[in-house]
Amino acid sequence: MRDASLSGLEIWLAGTPAELDAAVRALTTAGRLAWRGAPRPMTGADAGRARMYVRLTVTPTRRTNRPARPDCDEGAAVLPFPDRRQHAG
Repeated sequence: MRDASLSGLEIWLAGTPAELDAAVRALTTAGRLAWRGAPRPMTGADAGRARMYVRLTVTPTRRTNRPARPDCDEGAAVLPFPDRRQHAG
């Protein structure tokens, strides 16, 4: 992979080889992969992990405002938080 000009979003990743692969797959949904460096093994307390340099070409887009609440919460987990007003005082 060769990108003559230094351009785009530059990211250093650190993690296990499987985590690095998953991160690169996820990042390529946001843009075009312009450069993917070779994973460099880490040592010491980070043995088993690697670091890798990635560069993406990302087209900035204007984000639309999201609704305050989703239209549907099917499949969402609802956590049983206690009502704080009951404990005020």
